[in-house]
Amino acid sequence: MLVIISDLHLGDGTCGKSISPSAFHLFASRLRELAYQASWRKDNNYRPIESIDLVLMGDILDPQHSTRWLDTQPGDPDYTRPWSDFNSPQYAAKLRQVTRAMFEHNAEGLKVLRDCVQGQAIYLPPATNSGRPDFDARELFYPAVSIHYMVGNHDWYYHLPGPQFDQIRQEIIETMGLSNPANMFPWQAEEFEPLEELFARYQFYGRHGDMYDKFNYDAEKGRDAAALGDAFAMEMLNRYPLEVDRQLGAELPPALVDSLRKLTNIRPALATPLWISGQIKQHAPSHKMEAQLKKIWDTMGQEFLDINFVRQADKAFEFDMVDALQLVLGISKRTSFKRINDVVIWVRQKMWGGQISYTKYALEEPALQKGSARYIAYGHTHHHEVVPLDSDGVPPTTAFQIYMNAGSWHSYYTLTAKNPRDQKFVPYQMFSYLVFYRADQRGGRHFEAWSGAFA
Repeated sequence: MLVIISDLHLGDGTCGKSISPSAFHLFASRLRELAYQASWRKDNNYRPIESIDLVLMGDILDPQHSTRWLDTQPGDPDYTRPWSDFNSPQYAAKLRQVTRAMFEHNAEGLKVLRDCVQGQAIYLPPATNSGRPDFDARELFYPAVSIHYMVGNHDWYYHLPGPQFDQIRQEIIETMGLSNPANMFPWQAEEFEPLEELFARYQFYGRHGDMYDKFNYDAEKGRDAAALGDAFAMEMLNRYPLEVDRQLGAELPPALVDSLRKLTNIRPALATPLWISGQIKQHAPSHKMEAQLKKIWDTMGQEFLDINFVRQADKAFEFDMVDALQLVLGISKRTSFKRINDVVIWVRQKMWGGQISYTKYALEEPALQKGSARYIAYGHTHHHEVVPLDSDGVPPTTAFQIYMNAGSWHSYYTLTAKNPRDQKFVPYQMFSYLVFYRADQRGGRHFEAWSGAFA
C-alpha cells in the first residue's frame, strides 16, 4: 500500500499556524483502517499486508516561514538569508536552528509519525486458517512502515549537498522516523533509485509540482537555489508583522496584530495586499493608523525591490515575476491598498492564467505519455483534485490514467473567487491524502483519494 501526503507546512510558530496535532492522530487512525481494509483480498480472504510506504511529497517542514532568519540585517558580517551562499557556516547553522525549533513546535505530531514506523501505531489482527481476521489473537501483526521524504519549494533547503546538510537531514530522519539516507532527500524520484522503483511498482509517478510555478522555482538555477517566492515570503510576509509591531507597538488593536501574523497563511501569496487592506478596514480605528500601516508596507516593498537577489532576477525585455512584484508593491507608493486590488487580480491572471489545476502538466509527464504510469500526483497547489486523463473506453474498463493532487494539511485563508476586489477570505484547515493499491489488495481496488476541510 502506497500513501501520499504533501504540504503540511510545519513551522516553528513564529509565522502563521501549523496544522494541529490532532490531525496526526486522526491520520494514524485512518492508516490503521486503510491497512486493515487493504488486507482483504480480491478472493474475499483476509491476509495482512506486509508493508506500507508513506511518501511525504514536499513542503512538509517549512523553514521558509520563520522570523529566525531575520535576526541579521544587510551589512552584518553574519547576514544570512535563503538566497545567501549555502556553503557559508552561518547558512547551515541557521537552517539547523530553525529545523530544531520546528521539531519542538510540532513534537506531538512528529512523534505520531515516528510511532507508525516503530510499530506503536499501525497494527493488524493476524489471519485465521480460514482467511478471516483473528480479533482474539494475543499477538498482533505489525506491517513494516517506511516513510520517504521528498522536498518542495518550502523545504528545498534539505536538498542541498554537503556533510553539514547531511547532519541536519540525519536529525530529521531520527525525529520523523524516515527511511531516507542522510545524503538524499530527493526532489524528483529519478534522483533516488529505491523511490523510483517504489513508484514503478504502483504504476505511479509523483513530484511536488513547484517546477511549474515560476514564482517559487527558478528553472535556470535549479532546485538547490532560492526563488523569488523565498524572498517575498522572507522580506515581506515574515517581516511585515515584526516591523508593524516594532514601529507601532501597543497602539495597534490586538485583533489587527493577530491578523497580520497570518500573512503566511494567505493564498495566493500575491493576494497579501488584499488581506492587509481588508484587515485595516475591519480593525484600524483611524485613517491615520491606516496611513501608518501603509507607509510601513510601502517602505518594505521598496527595500524588497532593491535587494540584489531580486534585481538580478529581473529579465530584460519581458514581463516577468519581478515586473509583477514591482506592480503589486511599487504602485502602492502612489495609491491606496484598495487600488492595488485590481493590479493583484490582473497579475494573477497574467502569470498563472487564473488556473489552479496542474492537469495540463500531468498530461505532459513522460511517465504518462510512455504508459509506465497510470497515476500522476502533485502537491504544491493545495488544491485537492482527481482528474481522469485517459482510458481505453467505457466502463468496466481497467486501463485508465488519472491525475491527482494530494492537497494539503494546512491552516490558511483563501481569497474568494467571487468579487476578489471585496477582499474576502475564507479560513479553514485541510486534511487530505492519496492511497494506491497493488495486486489483490483492498479487494482489487486501485486507489482512494480523501480530502476533508474543517473551520
